[in-house]
Amino acid sequence: SALKVAGASLGLWEICIIWGLGISLAVYLTAGISGGHLNPAVTIALWLFACFPKQKVLPYIIAQFAGAFGGALLAYVLYSSLFTEFETAHHMVRGSVESLQLASIFSTYPAAALNVWQAALVEVVITSILMGMIMALTDDGNGIPKGPLAPLLIGILVAVIGASTGPLTGFAMNPARDFGPKLFTWLAGWGNMAMSGGREIPYFIVPIVAPVIGACAGAAIYRYFIGKNLPCNRCEL
Repeated sequence: SALKVAGASLGLWEICIIWGLGISLAVYLTAGISGGHLNPAVTIALWLFACFPKQKVLPYIIAQFAGAFGGALLAYVLYSSLFTEFETAHHMVRGSVESLQLASIFSTYPAAALNVWQAALVEVVITSILMGMIMALTDDGNGIPKGPLAPLLIGILVAVIGASTGPLTGFAMNPARDFGPKLFTWLAGWGNMAMSGGREIPYFIVPIVAPVIGACAGAAIYRYFIGKNLPCNRCEL
């Protein structure tokens, strides 16, 4: 919002650092309550590959989607007058293809040169990297004691991934972070354009499915190629 409708001067790396630090702070805030679970893809992968309790998965996912929706609502309320001013100045009709540049404030859409399948591949790859590193950074058996630095390092990781691949898909990596705000923009006047992204295959499917596949792949690779060879890990599937 600050960049697109308020005229803030921010480069890609600055945006990614802000995003990564925001994630770090959110993990620090919620670590004592939920273990810092912000991402349904990570929660599902930890359930399948790291003994996360099954009964917590659905409540966590509901909370994650609700939190993302609420965050989008709050951002819109804070910047609502600037949204209206921007649309008026640029003769922009909410719900048109052109209005995606504002919808992308809330959720992700791929670069025009990428098709849906290419975007899905990007999301699978970057989420698998994210998940593998989360497993490594929080695994005592890996020789890196988990503790107060882990959330900061995860945030830095997100920033690095964003700076590397953000221009391709917006580095969603999180079904809640993407679909919660997409649902809000759908309700706020962007309609079906918010969900489809102007593509024949509705784009909202990609940031829901691809990160889950990627997170499970990353967790499996870490567990079976690294984790099982660490003497301190005794968790059974």
